[in-house]
Amino acid sequence: MSAALPVTRALFDEVMVPNYAPAPIIPVRGQGSRVWDQDDREYVDFAGGIAVSSLGHCHPALVNALTEQAGKLWHLSNVMTNEPALRLAKQLVDNTFAEKVYFANSGAEANEAALKLARRWALEKFGAHKQDIISFGKSFHGRTFFTVTVGGQAAYSDGFGPKPAAILHAEYNNLDSLKALISDNTCAVIMEPVQGEGGIIPATAEFIAGVRELCNQHNALLIFDEVQTGVGRSGKLYAYMHTPVVPDILTSAKSLGGGFPIGAMLTTTEIASHLKVGTHGSTYGGNPLGCAVAYAAIETINQPDVLSGVLAKEALFRAELAKINAKYGVFSEVRGQGLLLGAALADAYKGRSRDFLLAAAAEGLFVLMAGYDVVRFAPSLVIPDADIIEGMARFERAVAKVAQG
Repeated sequence: MSAALPVTRALFDEVMVPNYAPAPIIPVRGQGSRVWDQDDREYVDFAGGIAVSSLGHCHPALVNALTEQAGKLWHLSNVMTNEPALRLAKQLVDNTFAEKVYFANSGAEANEAALKLARRWALEKFGAHKQDIISFGKSFHGRTFFTVTVGGQAAYSDGFGPKPAAILHAEYNNLDSLKALISDNTCAVIMEPVQGEGGIIPATAEFIAGVRELCNQHNALLIFDEVQTGVGRSGKLYAYMHTPVVPDILTSAKSLGGGFPIGAMLTTTEIASHLKVGTHGSTYGGNPLGCAVAYAAIETINQPDVLSGVLAKEALFRAELAKINAKYGVFSEVRGQGLLLGAALADAYKGRSRDFLLAAAAEGLFVLMAGYDVVRFAPSLVIPDADIIEGMARFERAVAKVAQG
């Protein structure tokens, strides 16, 4: 088949498994926070590939890192280690609480590793009874069968047969709900500092502190899923850094590779010791290409001016959304942290987030949904202010169309 085969949206329906329903447009190139489709129509990107494109499209630091590594070494597997993986691991250890790092391909795989490690740690230290994992309603931790069952949205895990057992779900931001479930049989509590797919809901400082204390009381590990909030998106390298609380295990992906697939699990030396040789693995985990790109991403993002810029851009997003809402009254609130923001729809527009997404695309803007009641924004962390202003002008036109029917 020729590479010159005409590519249309209809070809997706012909050759792809129908678990996705992609938009009719097919982007073909991007630069910064702008994207162009097959018809050379330009879009402002407030979606960031679902909080992935942390430095926008084709950032020079990432392009250079990938190009340079591509001329050296692509893949080895973990039969051997490689220089980019070790440099990235050292960078993560030096800049976080972690002492040890495990690399995977995605956030789901990082969470899978974290949950398996927690179970193995508990088994070896306390015995087989200590196996319960507690998550929270509306949480999302990936699409493997283990992680999707741990996630607090049963619709994603129903219909695939018997689910992994000893998984409980408490109510997010409700300590009493967690107290009713946690016990000495609990091996770990896993939580997102800001629930992403569940509607961009930040955990309160009191809740985070209370979860940490309950884990301490019951000798349970605290796992922070920072797949969406990590690598600068919150205005800190990781969102836990906004609080006095330090997790026992942290998972990272999405923004970590700036668009190149990579995930990581971070933990302490003592906890990591329970994943002995042969207990877990990943063929592509620690891939030299991914690690070289991730190193460049962190090096670029973990700078005071970039991180403070995230908070300044958050303020600009909120101010522009407030102006739009003053005219049209379509949002009940704007919530989130840094450049992971959600505009929750007012009662009259509940269930219509996809209408806003489609209207925005028609105006030349990419946005996201976080369920049917929230419009989500997860742009590049270095998006120029001018692109925010232009994107919001397009969003206002989209909002007007939806509001006016």
